[in-house]
Amino acid sequence: MSRSGVLPAGLWPSRTMRRCVLEPLSPGKRWLVAGLGNPGLPSTRHSVGMAVLGQLARRLGVAESWVRDARCAADLALAPLGDAQLVLLRPRRLMNANGRSVARAAELFGLTAEEVYLVHDELDKPLGKVALKLGGSARGHNGVRSCISCLNSSAMPRLRVGIGRPAHRSAVEAYVLGCFSPEEQELLPSLLDGATDLLLAHIRARSQEPSPSP
Repeated sequence: MSRSGVLPAGLWPSRTMRRCVLEPLSPGKRWLVAGLGNPGLPSTRHSVGMAVLGQLARRLGVAESWVRDARCAADLALAPLGDAQLVLLRPRRLMNANGRSVARAAELFGLTAEEVYLVHDELDKPLGKVALKLGGSARGHNGVRSCISCLNSSAMPRLRVGIGRPAHRSAVEAYVLGCFSPEEQELLPSLLDGATDLLLAHIRARSQEPSPSP
């Protein structure tokens, strides 16, 4: 890990990006996984959801397959997961407008809110802790709030990635927009692995459930 407060380049997407349009593969169970964050600030605490998505892409062997899709202002990658397909999405809009990219991608791929996973930072959990939350309120997270508004639903499962909370409320904005400390960076590889394990286990279990009758 770098001691400069910035994650090594391998943990973040390359700045070289193909520009083209991804189309869905054959019909089947499909899930959209969106890593919330700020595209211009990839190594900050607020963008840890994007870091998890990068680890997920590496785990699924599609880390070099990202394409920029102008229709939803996002980077997309498609990955098989058993008989299912994952649509990985990194919005190219700021956190407060992430929902516009997520909702447009869900529309393009014919997905409901229940089939959209949001991966985002969580102030109320210490660094190193992750949890899945099935729907509910945004709990003050602007990216989640944007997704709820644009999808007109709060049913999306959320992978909440703990980043801890500063001692003073007035320091929250600077804290989330700041980079991880050198000590925190030591925890990040295991955090990203654990978050990816939890997410994949949940999606695999849901993919094995019988489809509801029409």
